[in-house]
Order: sequence, then C-alpha cells, then structure tokens
Amino acid sequence: MPVEITWWGHATCTIEDSGVRLLTDPLFARRLAHLRRRRGAPPPPEARRADLALVSHLHADHLHVPSLAGLAPGTRLLVPRGAQRAVPALRRLRQLRVTEVGVGDEIHVGRLVVRAVPALHDGRRLPVGPQRAPALGYVVEGAARTYFAGDTGLFDEMAEVVGPVDVALLPVGGWGPYLGEGHLDAGRAARAVARLAPRSAVPVHYGTYWPIGMDAVRPHEFHAPGDEFVRLAAEYAPRVAVHRLEHGERVRLEVAR
Repeated sequence: MPVEITWWGHATCTIEDSGVRLLTDPLFARRLAHLRRRRGAPPPPEARRADLALVSHLHADHLHVPSLAGLAPGTRLLVPRGAQRAVPALRRLRQLRVTEVGVGDEIHVGRLVVRAVPALHDGRRLPVGPQRAPALGYVVEGAARTYFAGDTGLFDEMAEVVGPVDVALLPVGGWGPYLGEGHLDAGRAARAVARLAPRSAVPVHYGTYWPIGMDAVRPHEFHAPGDEFVRLAAEYAPRVAVHRLEHGERVRLEVAR
C-alpha cells in the first residue's frame, strides 16, 4: 500500500497514509522574526488541511502559533508535554483539539498509530525565558512506518528508540549559516539513515528560510544540504532510496509488508 509525502518547506510535510492526512511542524509564514522565506512559495491553502498535526518542539519555527491558528476547526494537534504551560497562546486555539504527549505515548487516529519518540534537541521556547518541554520525534504507523525526526542531533540509541521504519523524514540543515549542537547536517543525517536503515528517506529542514541581511554569509549552508545528503547517503546507506523533493513536490512510495 502507498504512503504519500509532500514537502512544503522547512520541517513542514504532509503525510498521507491509510486515508489519514497528517501535517508536521506547520509553518506557513513568509517571514518569522529575522527569517525570510527565500525559496518556494508559501504553502497553498490545501496544505492546511489535516486530520492531525504534529509539533516536535517549542522553537518558533516549529511551533508557530499563527500557522496553527490557520488549521481547520476540529483538527487534532499533538504537542510535547508542557507546551501549553510554556506557550500560553496555545490555550487560545480553542478550535483545535490539543493533546500533550511524551516519549512512548501512542495516539490512534483512524487506522494509524502515532508514537512519540525522543529527540536530541533543545526544548526551550527560545529566545524567551527558560520555558521547556522535551523535543520529540514521531513514528507514524499505518500502511508504512514513517519517522518524522523533527529537529534532532545524532544519538547512539536512535535506531533502538525509533524502531524499524520504512520512511525517514530527516533534517539535513537549518535556517542559518551555523548549526549548533542537537542538529543534523547532511553528513550526520546520512549516518542516521545508515543506522535506521529505512527503505526511503526524504531530506527536510533546509533551503527555505534564511536570516535577513545574511545572503552572502556561508550561502552554501542554505543551498547545498539536500544534494549533499543525497551524495553522502549513497555512500553510507546505498540501499536506501533518497527522494530530494522541491518545495510543494510529492512522492508516492509503495510499501510491501
């Protein structure tokens, strides 16, 4: 049975599996603070349609309240445990059905099971204060097992805690010229693919937003991570099919169980 993945830019993807439509880290803004969308048009209205939206952590480019406010009434929203305390604006989204989850929690949506898994990433609501909730990834199991890593570094237990997956949506870059701790660049993401050994991988979280006024500062960090991931994944995990999507592009993956 097929699963369809659409990449809208940054960490925002639509996953369609078993008649259920999921949206990851919705971000539809042309501009966010000092960041400007440099590539790909903002997602069309259809991108806001989902049965379930997943938020991986509290950073504003992943938990973007104005984008969440644009989701259809009744949409279910999963956020890390503690998010509503750390981000009070979430409580005003009364049209959404907000559920807080922690590592190991499972949520059933139609014929899918969504499981929260650990991520190695700063969970604070930066840059405002110490408010914290754990960063998460998610495994979506239906016709396929799809891993959405959110934002994470490479850690020893990754394959163990994520488990077997068919598709991995992995961050390979960022929104600025330097990646700090708790991130995957193209090389670390390729090593993650080798550990996870999915059938297919899709690079995300690159080539969309860039700080205003920094176009000439290490621009390869904006443009290159997708192609670099394709090259390195072929070296580290040659059996994995890598699909480097353009903004708004969809891939249909057949999964045999």
